[in-house]
Amino acid sequence: MKKIFILIMISSFCFAQKIKRKLVWEENFNKNTLNESVWNFELGDGCPNLCGWGNNERQIYTTNNHEFKDGNLVIEARKEGEKYTSTKITTKEKKEFLYGRIEARAKLPVGHGLWPAFWMLGANIDEVKWPKTGEIDILEYIGRDPHMVYTTLHTQDSHGNTINTKRTPFPDIEKGYHIYAIEWDKDKIDFYVDKTLVYTFNPPVKNDDTWPFNKPFYIIVNLAVGGNFGGPEVDDKVFPQKYFIDYVRVYQ
Repeated sequence: MKKIFILIMISSFCFAQKIKRKLVWEENFNKNTLNESVWNFELGDGCPNLCGWGNNERQIYTTNNHEFKDGNLVIEARKEGEKYTSTKITTKEKKEFLYGRIEARAKLPVGHGLWPAFWMLGANIDEVKWPKTGEIDILEYIGRDPHMVYTTLHTQDSHGNTINTKRTPFPDIEKGYHIYAIEWDKDKIDFYVDKTLVYTFNPPVKNDDTWPFNKPFYIIVNLAVGGNFGGPEVDDKVFPQKYFIDYVRVYQ
């Protein structure tokens, strides 16, 4: 009985902690255009400064590869002649967050060569550059590795390599919508897919090289094609493919 009582108390405490967290910002994509007071379009192929967006990606980002439908942002990757097109948006210099629960509800595109993502970069990236700024990949899915979700962090200590990462199987991840989230505080970052905790990052030594996650970050949503991680081979027969984002929310 004592053990049961303790478990009940712990559960009640955890629940109380959760209900104290408040929604501080949300994007429901329920208008006909992107709210550019919050979001930025990143355009082109990254050249001349970051050709292939640093990963040898093959898409060109435009303002024409998305629509708003049934309360969703729908990003469409297309094969147009010899080129691939898609959309990438960020909240850089408009909405930046330090700690909390950051989540998105999304439905994934499928097909070899596709690389949808929901991620964050340190707001000081222009000053200290990547990877010292830090990167939080809340969701990465690559079509060449179906039924898997990747959750990853990049730091200066890892030299940009994906050593702080987890590849988690979800047999039905391609079906319907799922919630991708982090719970982030001063000590650690927990990664979730729906209600499943898939990875925790909590380095024993925290300094600028191992823990750049003590400053504001901004949010990124994009659908890449090919690249070092998503490709390099792309199955042209799968196009067009759509990435549905129902909402993005931040709780603190």
